[in-house]
Order: sequence, then C-alpha cells, then structure tokens
Amino acid sequence: MISRYSRPDMVAIWSPETKFRIWYEIEAHACDAMADLGVIPRENAEAVWKARDVEFDVARIDEIEAVTKHDVIAFLTHLAEHVGSEEARFVHQGMTSSDVLDTCFNVQLTRAADLLIADLEGLLAALKRRAIEHKDTIRIGRSHGIHAEPTTMGLTFARFYAEMDRNLSRMRDARVEIATGAISGAVGTFANIDPAVEEHVCDQLGLVPEPISTQVIPRDRHAAFFATLGVIASSIENIAIEIRHMQRTEVLEGAEFFSMGQKGSSAMPHKKNPVLTENLTGLARMVRAAVIPAMENVALWHERDISHSSVERMIGPDATITLDFALARLTGVVDKMLIFPENMIENMNKFPGLVMSQRVLLALTQVGVSREDAYAMVQRNALKVWEHRTDFKEELLADPDVTAALSPEEIEEKFDLGYHTKHVDTIFARVFGQG
Repeated sequence: MISRYSRPDMVAIWSPETKFRIWYEIEAHACDAMADLGVIPRENAEAVWKARDVEFDVARIDEIEAVTKHDVIAFLTHLAEHVGSEEARFVHQGMTSSDVLDTCFNVQLTRAADLLIADLEGLLAALKRRAIEHKDTIRIGRSHGIHAEPTTMGLTFARFYAEMDRNLSRMRDARVEIATGAISGAVGTFANIDPAVEEHVCDQLGLVPEPISTQVIPRDRHAAFFATLGVIASSIENIAIEIRHMQRTEVLEGAEFFSMGQKGSSAMPHKKNPVLTENLTGLARMVRAAVIPAMENVALWHERDISHSSVERMIGPDATITLDFALARLTGVVDKMLIFPENMIENMNKFPGLVMSQRVLLALTQVGVSREDAYAMVQRNALKVWEHRTDFKEELLADPDVTAALSPEEIEEKFDLGYHTKHVDTIFARVFGQG
C-alpha cells in the first residue's frame, strides 16, 4: 500500500520484520510445549530463546530464499544462524509451513482488527458529538434527490452513528472469528505433533485452537473477515456521498473544512472541492475489491493448495491499511465539518410550503375526502408551486375544494415544522440510549 494512504501503526503490523518476529514466537513457543511433553530436550527449547532480542535480517532471509525458493525454510535457516545448527535442530518438528503462515496471518489480522475497532470507536464519538450538536437543526429530507419532508441534521448524523455502531459489532465479531491458530502438522491430523503444542502456542499468542484444520485454517473465516471490511467501507462511502452532496454549490448545507492555504483547483481559485470525501469513495472501492478474492479463496483443493497465498499477501495489508486510513480520515472530516443551518432553511423554502403536502393530504382524508380526491386536490396545487414558485399554503387557501373541507386555521396548522421533529428525542434515545 502506498504511503499516501497509510498510517504507521497499521503498516507496522504487515512489515517483514513483524512477520518474522511472529514466526519466531510461534516456533519458540512450540519448542517450549514440545519440551514440556518430553518430545525434545529442554535445553534445545531454551536455546531457541537466545534469539529473543534478535532483529532478523530481512535481506539475509531474502538471500536464502533466492536459493531455497521457500520462505519458511529460508527463515528457519536464518534462525539457525543465530541459535546454532545443533541447538535449533528440533525447531519446526512435526510442523508444516502453513502452521506458521496461517497462525501468523491470523495474529496479524487480529492486531489489525484491534486498530480498526479503535478507529470505529473514534468515528462513533465524532458522529455522536455532531448528532447532539445538531439534534434540532432543521433540514429537508430528500428521496430520489428530491425534497421530501423535514428532518434534522442531528438525525442524519444519528443514522450514520447507528450504522457505524453495527459495523463496530461486526468488526468485533470478525475479530473473534479470525483469532484462531493451527499447529496441526501435515494435512491437519496431529500425526507428528501433539495437540497440546497447538493449545500452548495459541494461548501464548492470544488465539484459540482451530477446531479442525486441514493443512490450512479454513478460509471461510477470512472471507467473513474481509466481507466485514467491505461492509464498513461501504458505510464510509455512504457518509461520504451525503457530505459530497451537501457541499454542492447549489445545496451548500455542509462542507469539508477548508484549511488556510488549501487550494481547490489549479485553474479556478474560487473552488472548494470535497476532495477528502471523494477520496473516501475511491478508497472504499479498493477495500471492497478485496472481498471477492477472499470469497474465492474458500475453495481449495483437498487438504490444501496455495492459490489463496498470493491473494492474501496482497489483500491482507492493502485492505486493512486502506480501511484504517479511511476511518481516520472520515473521523477528521466529521469532526471539522462545517454546517450551514441558514442554507438548510433557505433550500427547504425554495418552493414555499411544498414539503407539507402529506400533512394536508392526510387532513383531507380525515375529514371525509376520499384518498383519490384528496391526492388530486393537493397535487394540483403542488404542481403550481413547482411551475410558478408560488406559495403552497396560499394556493390551498385559494382552492374552494380544499377550503370546503378544511378551515383556514386547520390549513395553517399543517405548516408547523415542529410536527416533523416531535419524535427526535425518541429516535435519539433508541440510538444513543436514555440520558
């Protein structure tokens, strides 16, 4: 992943140095467990820990791999250079490469999940703060991009909060599902290694033993993990699209913060473009691009093949690094987002009173007018407002069919904005809890 869309803590999880450190810990803990079982001498297990503080030489491992054409063997050879060939002769006993690779991959995904969970918690805090701040800030709700009925900016933030709160639950579940390890040997039968070794290694690494592995950990777990990342990315785009719409010149109900010295266009100095949220839309596409390959990795030949391996070397770092960056960026956008309540009211009144049409329709039916006739009466007056920019209430008051059914006072009452916000507190209590 390019540095432009990367943050150091997530990048560090996927560095070769981190990977080799996890491989080392897997091998060393496995040796401890085998020594406890009397399978290997205690002194050999203890000798492996001589490399506890070694910074493994990535270039040297790559040099060995250029000859062996096998990354795990290259690492084990390098480890023996530090520990000593005789002392290291029991390292990896009864294990297969996937025991190391898969267990390490799941450790990395678990650590990545921890960062993503923290990211989501930060975003939720920002969304909640802005929701409470603008709980009663009236804006027009839109369906199909067309004015519908009044809502509030707080409800907009609150629905995004609820969506991201669901994503937090999904991410926590995905972390639990992916936090398994396998030290089960060739084809997963434990023929050459005791299950107690797996239990010990997993316990030391914060994992649980995979109930049944073949030569690999089942990839449905990984498919679910990356699918969760894809859903979160889609939710990011959902929020980004709303902000991008709000920043349009003819809407301008909200906007990304524009910093001092920032330039919007190389050609047009007046421009303030929603570049951060446009960027988030693009990043969401890249995260989702990892989902289908992860799904396709589920189907492997017999007890294993390595068709999944090259895919995971790419999507593991790329999807988690990108999503980490995107969540942090969105948090910043929400936190600093500019809100323009006056423009919201001005936009809503662009066609005066028109958004109250349903209240009038319902009132007419309640006094005995058929729904068909009531709809026709309201619609013909609404169309005049669309076409001539007249006032909807005045049109209704001038319509004898309407005034025959409703008094002027009854018509006037249907234009009370408070009618549309009377349950905001109830919705907030559902989203954020009481108090």
